[in-house]
Amino acid sequence: MAKPDFYETLGVSRSADEKELKSAFRKLAMKYHPDRNPGDAEAERKFKEIGEAYEFLKDPQKRAAYDRFGHAAFEQGGGGPGGMGGGMGGFSDIFEDIFGEMMGGGRSRRSGGRERGADLRYNMEISLEESFSGKTAQIRVPTSITCDECSGSGARPGSKPTTCATCGGNGRVRAAQGFFSIERTCPTCHGRGQTISDPCPKCAGQGRVVEERSLSVNIPAGIEDGTRIRLAGEGEAGLRGGPSGDLYIFLSVKPHAFFQREGADLFCTVPISMTTAALGGKFEISTMDGTKSRVTVPEGTQQGREMRLRGKGMPLLRSSQFGDLYVRIAIETPQNLTKRQRELLTEFQALSSNENNPESAGFFSRMKGFFDTLTD
Repeated sequence: MAKPDFYETLGVSRSADEKELKSAFRKLAMKYHPDRNPGDAEAERKFKEIGEAYEFLKDPQKRAAYDRFGHAAFEQGGGGPGGMGGGMGGFSDIFEDIFGEMMGGGRSRRSGGRERGADLRYNMEISLEESFSGKTAQIRVPTSITCDECSGSGARPGSKPTTCATCGGNGRVRAAQGFFSIERTCPTCHGRGQTISDPCPKCAGQGRVVEERSLSVNIPAGIEDGTRIRLAGEGEAGLRGGPSGDLYIFLSVKPHAFFQREGADLFCTVPISMTTAALGGKFEISTMDGTKSRVTVPEGTQQGREMRLRGKGMPLLRSSQFGDLYVRIAIETPQNLTKRQRELLTEFQALSSNENNPESAGFFSRMKGFFDTLTD
């Protein structure tokens, strides 16, 4: 038997907006609700159909897929109309949209007023050298900790919280709205299920106080910019004895004066003279491990050439391996020439040929040929 059209089921046009959809569903849900139609199998079937239709038409992505492909859009996946389960539990999110509360109520209850503490964030900046070698850092974090006066209960020592008389400790109260039975957060205990008649004077009944703590943070060698370190249970203390949140350390690595990092590799731009590039030569460069490495410049080295120093980069995180260091050559053009230097360069230029400058000669030759073909 073919499934009925969702729009026809709700009695709306295909151009209906979200407000029209919700209004149509609310009206039909009240009409066919099983509480109003006990033992009526047809009403129960209609109630399921309108709930199924609204569930998918209220979602913009699902609605777009349905408008294009119809019911076939959901036949292959578990998230389609067939996966709703068929019972009242499948419509809890729909009623939450309309009435702002969960019908089941049990999932929102708190246990004994204990709430998990919030997670905290701490931004830490380290140098590239510290990232290379690793370090143990001491940080001071202002946070909420468990009150030592009441041991986190929130009640004055010698007393204890009592079960909320309004909700009986559930943290939720049930109220009737027409034929619906709606659960809401208890206004007396605010969902905690307990009340404190004699609060702790130190924490004012919260079970926690604000204090600055000193923590030791291990920064492993090779850690990269943007890494997040989680310290479980080091966040804000829970309310009234609840579990603590976590502390997240967000690391940033300061820019280095000489090295740029890409993964485990390092790059360093080294300026050399024009004569060194032409005739060849050698120079020493300091590396991150504190040693010096000799770099040989081949005769005729061009601008931007890279020489690789194996194993002179950054350590791989939690590994004995290292990346490489790439030395990029930047050729410096002579400045502030003396008269004699200018004479020698002029003489050198007069003696030069295309063989001395094959790249520039080849470039201009190719460019001339290209534009000559355009004018033929």
